[in-house]
Amino acid sequence: MKRRNFIQTAGLGAAAAMMLPIPGFSAVDQARLLEPFIDAAQKKTLADLALNAARQLGATYTDVRIGRYLNQFVTTREKKVQGVVNTESFGVGIRVIANGTWGFAATNEVTPEGIKKAAERAVVIAKANSKFQKEPVKLAATPSYGTVSWKTPIVKNGFEVPVKDKVELLLKANDNAMQKGASFVNSAILLVNEQKYFASSEGSYIDQDVHRIYPTFTVAMVDRQSGSFKNRTSFSQPVGMGYEYLDGRTEDKIKAPGDIILYNKSYDILEDASMAADQAKQMIAAKSVEPGKFDLVLEPSHLWLTIHESVGHPTELDRVLGYEANYAGTSFLTMDKWQSKKFRFGSDLVNFVADKTQVGSLGAVGYDDEGVKCKSWDLIKDGVLVNYQAIRDQVNMIGQKESHGCCYSQSWADVQFQRMANVSLQAGKAQLTPEQLISNVDKGIYIVKDASFSIDQQRYNFQFGGVLFFEIKGGKIVGMLKDVAYQANTNEFWTSCSAICDSSDYRLGGAFNDGKGQPSQSNAVSHGSATARFNGVNVINTGRTI
Repeated sequence: MKRRNFIQTAGLGAAAAMMLPIPGFSAVDQARLLEPFIDAAQKKTLADLALNAARQLGATYTDVRIGRYLNQFVTTREKKVQGVVNTESFGVGIRVIANGTWGFAATNEVTPEGIKKAAERAVVIAKANSKFQKEPVKLAATPSYGTVSWKTPIVKNGFEVPVKDKVELLLKANDNAMQKGASFVNSAILLVNEQKYFASSEGSYIDQDVHRIYPTFTVAMVDRQSGSFKNRTSFSQPVGMGYEYLDGRTEDKIKAPGDIILYNKSYDILEDASMAADQAKQMIAAKSVEPGKFDLVLEPSHLWLTIHESVGHPTELDRVLGYEANYAGTSFLTMDKWQSKKFRFGSDLVNFVADKTQVGSLGAVGYDDEGVKCKSWDLIKDGVLVNYQAIRDQVNMIGQKESHGCCYSQSWADVQFQRMANVSLQAGKAQLTPEQLISNVDKGIYIVKDASFSIDQQRYNFQFGGVLFFEIKGGKIVGMLKDVAYQANTNEFWTSCSAICDSSDYRLGGAFNDGKGQPSQSNAVSHGSATARFNGVNVINTGRTI
């Protein structure tokens, strides 16, 4: 998918195809998804074959990833089922260092013979590449973890829920929106299960079972008389959870300013669909914004995307070093800024932490795809740049001895490389609710949910839109606005952060499909925050033409 379209898929019927281009995926029936994988003993035997074969051929380091990747995508529109897609991919990826150089090969022939051939190809590739390698690869040390396992702490496996139940839920949500006058509505449930086994020549054998889910919809409302229309997307978020996310528990609902209901640890798609139709009508009738400077109050369902683009990407070390220049750019956070130890990224309130262990997040795993135990670490501390995101063969470039544990591959067929961890804005320390925050705003706009955006190749100058916009006057919400987008550069925007609500308002948003690399790969990542205020931000009217 194109980067600009990874947030919402307006044509969800076509979106099922986005899972299919990953190498090795094939369509299967649902029963196949529930069949057991080969056991740990068999995986270890196969992995040892690859490790031994590579060592005998001259590899000084080898890692093996045996992966089974499952997906289910159920899509509907109004009263019809548009598609049910189940896919499975199974194979082995082998990465080696020989003559100081990386080599990689993969195969879907998961047999002793197939694995030995793949190991041989990986070593041959490494030795061929070594003719052009200027300096040998240096890997940061990591412990040998022996035999360990990790699993997403789910309550209900979504793949075990009958497709009939998922279809009925989506059609009921569609009907709820249509009953409220929606002109069109489409909806979907996407499930992912990554069954990953990692083994290395350093003695780690790591078995992981990762689950993610994303229920979503788009409600369209058309004013036939004027020809105006508005879309209201769902308030759901993609999460690292099981089907329990769709339980819609009352205690997980959050009453937010503007008389709207948001969701935290579970999601009520039926309630949200009804509310979406009502709000889409209000969006059409809303007053168009007058451009100017406003204090912005940004809700977590919106702010996550601004974090992703203006903080998550520019702190990736491969972008900083220029390795990623040809896919969505590099980074303005150059090494000299970090080396100064005093580069002012944002206000003193701004603290960003990268975390691969956060429960319920899309990026949560026990160990990354090169066998490093995951952790959290500071990126921005009290407004100052203090670190990047880096993996085993990068950290020596910034004088560090330990990988951050953020290496990932979208499948067994793709080589693993540095991918974004969950990057989150830390909640404020003083007690502060969104209502209290708004009460101190004289002229502002409260923005809910993410939408379109644009950012330059160094992740510096940007423009962000949203879904719902509420005008704030004299500390109170006075009505809905439309045609709102704000513009800034990363430095001035985060420096303008003047207040952050406390941890009781902290929530996760995220991207189910974030693209990077060549050949491109897709990654899932979450970003958390509490509602935050930004002073004097430039707002434009997107509905006016020059």
